[in-house]
Amino acid sequence: MTTKTLKSNTCNFIRIKIEILAGLTVALALVPEAIAFAFVAGVDPLVGLYAAFMVGLLTSVFGGRPGMISGATGGLAVVMVHLVSQYGVEYLFASVILMGIIQIIIGLLKMGQLVRMIPHSVMLGFVNGLAIVIFLAQLNHFKLENANGVLVWMTGSSLLTMAGLVALTVGIIYIGSKFVKGIPAPLLAIIVVTVLVGMFGIETKSVGDIASVSGGLPKFKLPMVPMNLETLKIILPHSIIFAVVGLIESLMTLTLVDEIIENKGSGNRECLGQGLANVVTGLFGGMGGCAMIGQSMINVESGARERLSGISAALFLLGFILFGSALIDIIPIAVLVGVMFVVSISTFEWTSFRIAKSIPKSDLFIIVLVSSMTVIYDLAIAVTAGVIVASLVFAWEKGKRIDINKAIEGDSKVYSLRGALFFGSVRTFIDSIDTSVDTKDVIIDFNHARIFDHSAIEAINKVTEKFKNVGKTVHLRNLSTECFAFIQGSSDIMDVNIME
Repeated sequence: MTTKTLKSNTCNFIRIKIEILAGLTVALALVPEAIAFAFVAGVDPLVGLYAAFMVGLLTSVFGGRPGMISGATGGLAVVMVHLVSQYGVEYLFASVILMGIIQIIIGLLKMGQLVRMIPHSVMLGFVNGLAIVIFLAQLNHFKLENANGVLVWMTGSSLLTMAGLVALTVGIIYIGSKFVKGIPAPLLAIIVVTVLVGMFGIETKSVGDIASVSGGLPKFKLPMVPMNLETLKIILPHSIIFAVVGLIESLMTLTLVDEIIENKGSGNRECLGQGLANVVTGLFGGMGGCAMIGQSMINVESGARERLSGISAALFLLGFILFGSALIDIIPIAVLVGVMFVVSISTFEWTSFRIAKSIPKSDLFIIVLVSSMTVIYDLAIAVTAGVIVASLVFAWEKGKRIDINKAIEGDSKVYSLRGALFFGSVRTFIDSIDTSVDTKDVIIDFNHARIFDHSAIEAINKVTEKFKNVGKTVHLRNLSTECFAFIQGSSDIMDVNIME
């Protein structure tokens, strides 16, 4: 065996070890998250765990972004609870199957690239809002049930113990990431803190206090719902919402991981992978899912870059369900809270504060708006609102930037346009045209302007009609071939010159 081959094998072994250990770390963090999201959706914890296993495995194999982790998420859980409470869990399974079919259709139509239309300010708001949501979700673990079954904040020794273990976990992660290279720092923290709690008999909440993760293999079964039009009317609106929320979160997480890893995933393939995963999950009694930004951050920060980490995480999770529930049950909730606190801190774009004074006020407003709406409502509403506001701001700014210069050339009055003629600028264009000119011919010069939409065509037609009514002829000059394609069929325009 040559030295070069030996080095290659060593590098491959190190890469495999990193991927598997990262997957184990993710799997340990997935357990309480999947259980918590199952409770939010109003379903059995195993429904959430099965979803985390199946969605995680299938998207890791077939998805468009190696290194990204998918599973049961809070974003989907909060929009599922209404369906479950009103119609039952079987309707949820049917909706998840239809959700997957819709996502596959979106992937086949290659609509995954639409994520490119999301402005950077919306991305920043999404990331910051999600970091805050992750942080706030952990605060529920600082509560205990009182005698009346109501959750109240911890006090006294319980609070000190919980806070101390969380702080210890955070400290181990930050120190371990600098000095320990053979094992991911979050996994090191989970092992060390769990051992310390067991050795010293420290009283604190563990995973087993929330719910048991013990169960069998997921079993195939068709949802027990009537196969008729009435059922479709019930599940279709929910499935569309699930599909949109899931893809928005998945595609934006994909973009974020792209930036960290510095190579590009495939949005369309991710749509197909997510769709396949949700169809299968619905057929095996899972609640469906999408990309998870928190677990994806744990994964890539642990050094994972390949599909193996996501596959390992899913298989480890299945192992916990089948064989390892006793070991998982003893893990303190505090250590997992600490891991998620670190994820929240590293996810938040702290540069937002530094650039706040140098970016346009409109962009700053969009960042704050999307962050706030992500926390108050949900991701889909926040991103939609951000894109709408960003589009309106763009239209307003572009609409103000059309200049119209007037001149006389021989027997013609010339209007020279500079800028974009579209719905945001047509009013300025129409108001600037004076039909009381003395010349018989009027030239509108588009050498430095472009026509972008139907509103622009209508504006040109209105101006042409106004001149026609007073016996004057309009000539359009220096139109690009693309602009000419827009105005073809407009019979009121008497003469058009295409720019060479």
